[in-house]
Amino acid sequence: MSMSDYPRILCMSSYEKGQAFMQECAALGCRVVLLTVDKLRGADWPRAILEDLITMPEGLTLQQVTNTVTYLARAKRFDRIVALDEFDMETVAALREHMQIAGMGRTLTSHFRDKLVMRFEARSAGAVVPEFTRVLVHEELREWMERVPAPWVLKPRAEASAIGIRKLHEAAQVWRTLEELGDRQSSYVLERFVPGDIFHVDSIVSEGEVVFTSVSGYGKPPMQTMHEGGVFTTRILERGSETARSLVEMNARLMPKMGMVRGVTHAEYIRGKDGQFYFLEAAARVGGAFIADVVEAATGVNLWREWARIEVAHLRGERYHEPEPRGLYAGSVLCLARTAEPDTGMFEAPEIVLRLKKHHHAGLIVRSDDPERVRALLEEYAERFAREYLATAPVPDRPTA
Repeated sequence: MSMSDYPRILCMSSYEKGQAFMQECAALGCRVVLLTVDKLRGADWPRAILEDLITMPEGLTLQQVTNTVTYLARAKRFDRIVALDEFDMETVAALREHMQIAGMGRTLTSHFRDKLVMRFEARSAGAVVPEFTRVLVHEELREWMERVPAPWVLKPRAEASAIGIRKLHEAAQVWRTLEELGDRQSSYVLERFVPGDIFHVDSIVSEGEVVFTSVSGYGKPPMQTMHEGGVFTTRILERGSETARSLVEMNARLMPKMGMVRGVTHAEYIRGKDGQFYFLEAAARVGGAFIADVVEAATGVNLWREWARIEVAHLRGERYHEPEPRGLYAGSVLCLARTAEPDTGMFEAPEIVLRLKKHHHAGLIVRSDDPERVRALLEEYAERFAREYLATAPVPDRPTA
């Protein structure tokens, strides 16, 4: 057999994740090389299937990472490069362009990474987006704040989740914050705060068509949970509901128009008090906070493995065959815990299918064929988690997992 019969995929990740992606690539006959950071050398990687595990120091410049990867490429031909984590996407996009390897380049990656760019793209694609402005020309900002009523949220353009987001209530507060940010202020976007219910839509896209969608609703908004503390919950919505149908249709139109060709997406929408659905953000990756585990519990679809199948199918010029999901419902309850390894043994409902293992976190995933049973369990467990486990900590400047 020739080398092309055993394509090689370079996976890059600054965090411990994506094991199922790498395992599936290997199962499909690919050689997998993992490039991660030194501190994760001893992490729980699927070493048995890796051709090589290479580490590098944290905080390297793009040029230094490029030097590292191109040096490796002298001896190992990489047919694809994949970022397993959000914070490696821009680096990998630059590497693809530099090495002329197929996949999303820097411009397209920014549609799913840069919160300012993605808002322009979503709006031009027909989505309703909360009023926003770039943080650049101060006169422009001043006019915008006079026109758009407070409160506003100041969001880092290149962070994930609710990290770094600040809710501001008056113009003087905005100017003080921008003064503190100094030269970093242009790396933010200012947006009207829209209160309401927040949903996430996790999907698989194949050749510009959304072929699988899972619609879920958060309990408390993630920004509130991260900034004010509390218990995080999310659950799959009843598939026949008006909300689920509306979000499926919206997402199916929007993701391809924003430039997504193939892969997985995690998008968030909010239903405002006016009943209107607004686009919040979209990422070309698997959702965090054990969302992929919830989707798999309900549908049997593992988003990491399907992402691998899409990549390998395209690499080989083959057609990707979308999964056939089952129609169950699932949800998760998760919180920061006071103890390092909290014991969730007191929770004994037969619907519990997974007890989450994460340092200083307590978490459960429940599953049922009845969406109301999932909802009721999550409400009960969220209250009990708050009493039994809940700890609070300052919002991190960067994600910790």
